[in-house]
Amino acid sequence: MPNTKSAIKRVKKTNIQTSFNRIRKVKYKAAIKKMSSYLSSGKTKEAKNFLPKFHSELMKVAKTGIVKRETVSRKISRVAKKLKNYQL
Repeated sequence: MPNTKSAIKRVKKTNIQTSFNRIRKVKYKAAIKKMSSYLSSGKTKEAKNFLPKFHSELMKVAKTGIVKRETVSRKISRVAKKLKNYQL
């Protein structure tokens, strides 16, 4: 248990930030699941419409540092590549 005023404040701030980070990570995972379900079920039109929102959501998470930018870029690139192959 913290015993100084600054340590108590820091614990509160850390708990708040942890909850925001969890929310962001859940949004990240939900977006990936949604896109993968579109791709696996063959709903290319829905996947194509969802792609800009997917890109936006993932980059928002990467901007805050929850997931590395390289990881997000790789996932977006692979999804775009799959969509392109479905259209052929």
